[in-house]
Amino acid sequence: MPIIKPMLAKAGSLPDEQDNYSFEIKWDGIRAILYLESNKFKLLSRNLKDITHQYPELHALAKEAGSSHTELILDGEIVAFDPSGLPSFSRLQHRMGLTHDKTIIEMMQKIPAHYIIFDILSLDSHSLLEKTYTERRTILESLRLDGTHWQTPGYKTGDGKTILDASRKLGLEGIIVKRLDSTYQAGKRTGAWLKIKNQRRQELVIGGWIPGQGTREGKIGALLIGCYDVTPQVAQARGVPQNLLYAGKAGTGFTQAILAALGKRLAPLSRPTNPFTQDPTVKNARYVEPVLIGEFEFTEWTPNHTLRHPSFKGLRDDKDPRQVIRED
Repeated sequence: MPIIKPMLAKAGSLPDEQDNYSFEIKWDGIRAILYLESNKFKLLSRNLKDITHQYPELHALAKEAGSSHTELILDGEIVAFDPSGLPSFSRLQHRMGLTHDKTIIEMMQKIPAHYIIFDILSLDSHSLLEKTYTERRTILESLRLDGTHWQTPGYKTGDGKTILDASRKLGLEGIIVKRLDSTYQAGKRTGAWLKIKNQRRQELVIGGWIPGQGTREGKIGALLIGCYDVTPQVAQARGVPQNLLYAGKAGTGFTQAILAALGKRLAPLSRPTNPFTQDPTVKNARYVEPVLIGEFEFTEWTPNHTLRHPSFKGLRDDKDPRQVIRED
């Protein structure tokens, strides 16, 4: 089967001609493409990492869909819900990166994963990439893929502000806006899809940390974070190197368990030199190889190009850190 990179959304605001767009909830999880062929299936993350083994509850989806179709490629988001029924990225953290069968089964019982299906890319060996969004959605909804651990939520058209306001009141991350006539541009961020967030959030690369004091003595006090000035593709086209720009330090949003886990992840990544282009001028800084990505919530970018009041939301392993640039 062809491997398809997910189409990506640009950060933006509500479009003026809203009748030409769909409006969907922005699910606070990890992107995953599901491939089904001859009753065998696999899940690939945004960076094409095979994560099938980590989510055994979705095997039943493959059986259900495979009973009617020989081949199927779906696009969606893996999420975990909190007790109030809202998607929680922090809860999903406990399901990400697991490798041992026993641990996976135990965590599946405590924090079940759900697959939110919002697009279909191929059906019975017929590519649907050139069909419009509305055409693909009509085909997807005809499959009636709704079960214990998966669902195909509907979408709205015409009134994005009402949906955005409702998502804000519910405490959701935001909405995704998609042009109704857009084809599926695999791996591209064309602007046909927009993401509108209720809180300012973005992925950032961890380049170091500073030791904690008081109750955090012997643990991480804050993370040193940054993002690249351009993507590798742009850097190559311009014939210039990428620069990892320092974006500040984040010292909130951690539980004791997260601090311990982060300490274990960062320890083998230690390096003697500063990975950032600028000198952070932070006392007692400990630097690490810039390979881990965290997601952070913040209030704004300062004039000095650092984050104001960043708060850690969780680690991500579904993206290449070299692709992390500032989202405006």
